[in-house]
Amino acid sequence: MASDDIAGSLFAFEYADIKLNGKPGLKKTKYSLTPFDRTLPVPYHRRAGRHEPILLTEKELPYWAATGEYRHRIPRKYPCDFTRKGDGEKLRRGELTKPVPKAEPPCAMAFRKRDNPPNSLFRKLYERGDLPIQVDHSTAKIALLWKTDVKKLDYHHYLPIFFEGIREKEDPYRFIAVKGSEDLLKTGQGKILACVPQLIIPIKTALNTRDPGVITIALQLLCKLVVSEELIGQSLVPYYRQLLPILNIFKNNVRNLGGHIDYGQQKKNCMGELVEKTLELFETHGGEDAFINIKYMVPTYESCVMG
Repeated sequence: MASDDIAGSLFAFEYADIKLNGKPGLKKTKYSLTPFDRTLPVPYHRRAGRHEPILLTEKELPYWAATGEYRHRIPRKYPCDFTRKGDGEKLRRGELTKPVPKAEPPCAMAFRKRDNPPNSLFRKLYERGDLPIQVDHSTAKIALLWKTDVKKLDYHHYLPIFFEGIREKEDPYRFIAVKGSEDLLKTGQGKILACVPQLIIPIKTALNTRDPGVITIALQLLCKLVVSEELIGQSLVPYYRQLLPILNIFKNNVRNLGGHIDYGQQKKNCMGELVEKTLELFETHGGEDAFINIKYMVPTYESCVMG
């Protein structure tokens, strides 16, 4: 299988994990029905990548101490919390344990997955039959059959729609969205550059879900987007403030297995490696202002261009 076929590799590795290795597959949400029915409406308050503020009580908030620094409150100690005569022998026997007060800030939960409801515009248009595509099962390699010439499509209309579908987790929506985005990027010479501003919000929404499965797909498509046409890397520089904060969070997300082999690089699910590759492509194709802007948003990034 071709290494640059994101949708095909994703389908093959998932098939091997579920059918051959016996790993549990993805459970459909209660809003997704059979392939012949439309998805049920999702509540309006559910939004992809929605930020949920951390609710803290007054006791959990830091306070300004007399030493001139912020401190987190420690629970008040009472006489029963101190060790008394005769407790040393009980502690050695394990009969008495004293609770250790925690004076730590609350967890920011920066790596926690956020809500990703099945309400993308791509799913709605695909179920309604407005997209000129269908899945081709006649060959060994699953592909898409376009009902019209891809070069004659309106990229301002279709390319953002397919990019919005990359945050889908269920098939066939995910496969069709990713494969359709690849086909459009492959044959859209001269049309992609003008659509870059329309692609920022779908890509940002996919990254804000903080779902590793969605982020890896978005990063691979970002790499293909940068090299698909000249000047696209430079056109992305003004949008680094929208794209790079999430990359800064997952930049060091590399598993340390010691002397073992990490097959996540082969399956393209090692987020640290993908983030590093994406940033290097941004710097290489982004012009002279790319590095300083990347360094501003990702302080730990080191230049890959020899001076």
